[in-house]
Amino acid sequence: MTDKPFMDIQQILKYLPHRYPFLLVDRVLECTKGETIRAIKNVTVNEPHFTGHFPERPVMPGVLILEALAQTAGILTYATLAKVPNENTRFYFAGIDKARFRRPVVPGDQLILTAQVERNMKGIWKLSTVAYVGEEEACSAEMMLFPDADNASPFVAA
Repeated sequence: MTDKPFMDIQQILKYLPHRYPFLLVDRVLECTKGETIRAIKNVTVNEPHFTGHFPERPVMPGVLILEALAQTAGILTYATLAKVPNENTRFYFAGIDKARFRRPVVPGDQLILTAQVERNMKGIWKLSTVAYVGEEEACSAEMMLFPDADNASPFVAA
């Protein structure tokens, strides 16, 4: 690991429209455009979903782990395109396949979020994603993302 992140939170905010409490990527450690990305989500007990999921034994909801992976994949697609999205840009899920949950994610864990481009065909991106806690796989899924088709000019110059 390097001391300097590939992207800090200020840069991430330029690539993702999400904001608290739904921004789930804290730092991008490395990114090879068109190939792979590795990012971090620090899981803390003060996140709003833990008050109800579950009060006696907080566990990060699986759907939020998938969302964190999707946000990481979105950053990779924007970085690959060498574009910074504008305020109208949206990428949407086209599909999630083969989602598997291998271990609970709890406060104090640090999720290492990874995504790898499998293909980009006609603007639809297929990526394989994995979330780790340490060396242990917590979640994996195949995802498909697509840009908002109604948006004629979804980017500004990088």
